Amino acid sequence: MHKEYTFYFCNPLHFLLNFYIMKKIFVFFFVFLTLAALFCAFQMKKRVNSVSLNDQTTLIEIPNGTPASRVGEILSKKGIWTDELAYKVWNKLKQPSIQKGWYEIPPHVTLDDIAAILASGKTATRRVTIPEGRASWEIPAYLKKAFPDLNEDRWNKLVHDAKFAKSLGVDAKSLEGYLLPDTYPFPIDANEETILRQMVAANLKFRDQLEADPRPSKWKELGNWHRVLTLASVVEEETGIPEERPLIAGVFHNRLKIDMPLGADPTVRFIFKNLTGPIYKSQLNSDSPYNTRKFKGLMPGPISNPGRKAIEAALHPANTEALYFVAKDDGSMTHFFSKTLADHNKYKDIAAKNRGE
Repeated sequence: MHKEYTFYFCNPLHFLLNFYIMKKIFVFFFVFLTLAALFCAFQMKKRVNSVSLNDQTTLIEIPNGTPASRVGEILSKKGIWTDELAYKVWNKLKQPSIQKGWYEIPPHVTLDDIAAILASGKTATRRVTIPEGRASWEIPAYLKKAFPDLNEDRWNKLVHDAKFAKSLGVDAKSLEGYLLPDTYPFPIDANEETILRQMVAANLKFRDQLEADPRPSKWKELGNWHRVLTLASVVEEETGIPEERPLIAGVFHNRLKIDMPLGADPTVRFIFKNLTGPIYKSQLNSDSPYNTRKFKGLMPGPISNPGRKAIEAALHPANTEALYFVAKDDGSMTHFFSKTLADHNKYKDIAAKNRGE
């Protein structure tokens, strides 16, 4: 009986002791697990907030219908972000919105930065400068630096496709003259059609701006935008000096007014695509309606794609009585202007002397 009494007397103490020990162990593990969880969370946050691995701007494509969960694979293949677990955690938390397109990812950016780029819809571009006064067939040479796969045959066919021109709002047989020279940010996946659409849209936008200009102009005399561009293309080809363009335009307006041929050599060069070198007598006798050395009035259409200054000069020419001009050939790239043929011939002699003839 004594032993049995002792057992029941000591059991509560033993229980309390075990409870105390278990409590300490539980607290220890709770603290340990909490610290471990905090450490893991800190490390994951650190991984999620780290920056991309690419040392230079990297181009990626997001195909149509790509879910945000698949973007991590694209980033990994491009060497931009290879921590797939961190991406999955970030994607689960953020649930970013992604738009299809081509994007340029700058070096060392966060996932939030990348998400902002992919959500913007601002497709990566290639900037190309198209100089003033280039004929349509010359432009692909500038485009191919950024778009090496551009098809020149398709380009030329589209330029001379009246149906395509009409779809762009151009009432002409060709887009010659309607490709406004400028520096363009073309989409990186742009093709021949995309580029032509963008250039023509810029041209027609400029037309609308000029039509809204309250200053007196030659719209009525020229009749329509096509004729404005036609005259502007000759002005563009005759001088590279911006200050001379209104004077050149003034001479041509004076000639049109008295039914005198424009007599512009660049129109003959256009016929034969003879951009440099001598013009032969047989070429000057061409029966092409573009031969302004032989026929009066404006040509059927532009001979190149004039820039804004040349177009403005065609609409706002200088007030001059000059009917003639000739290059000085003294290195200044400027011209002599004259009212009479006699003065014009004198200036031609001076120009010849300047050339050493």
